[in-house]
Amino acid sequence: MIDWVPVVFVTFKVLMFVTCMFFAIKWHYDQGKKGADRRALLRTGGKVAAIFMLALLAVVLFTFGLAKTLGMDLNLP
Repeated sequence: MIDWVPVVFVTFKVLMFVTCMFFAIKWHYDQGKKGADRRALLRTGGKVAAIFMLALLAVVLFTFGLAKTLGMDLNLP
C-alpha cells in the first residue's frame, strides 16, 4: 500500500500543475485581447521591478546580518 503513495502524490501534482498552467495561459491570452494601455503596462512593470529589487536587498541584508550575528567569517580568501 505504501508504494502507491508517491504515485498518487506525483499524479496529483502533475494534474494540478497542468490545470493551473492552462488557466494561466488562458487568462493571459484573454488579457492580451483587451488591448492594455502601454503606459500603464510600463508603469506597472517598473513598480514590480522596483519591489523585487527592494525585496532582494532586504533578503541580502538579512542574510549578512544573520551570518554576522552567528559569528560566521564573511571575508574573501
